Amino acid sequence: MSTLNVSNITDGTDTVGTSYVVNGSAKAWANYAHLAGLNDSFNFSTFIDNGQGDYSLSLASSFSTANYAVGSTCRSGGGRTNVLDSASTASAIRTNLYVTSSGATTDGDATLIAHGDLA
Repeated sequence: MSTLNVSNITDGTDTVGTSYVVNGSAKAWANYAHLAGLNDSFNFSTFIDNGQGDYSLSLASSFSTANYAVGSTCRSGGGRTNVLDSASTASAIRTNLYVTSSGATTDGDATLIAHGDLA
């Protein structure tokens, strides 16, 4: 295996430090919907609808542990909340959509990003 040591990466127009790429950029993101599955994503291979408002997204490249950060938002509107499920692992993220006012699970669409160390 070869090692490449550089301080910056450029496309000829924009330049970014490699520490940003290695440590600071999102390692996975997804836009998904219960009827369509993954609309668009990076580093996700599959989408599973586990039931009303309960979704699993498998990572193409796993995190080193299940201790990573996830930010998400529900795109369906109508007072919905997207919550990371405790069943998430280093290789899959599980989320649940809830109606904010009642706490009931609900189908919808959402986006999420994940930051952490890849395995």
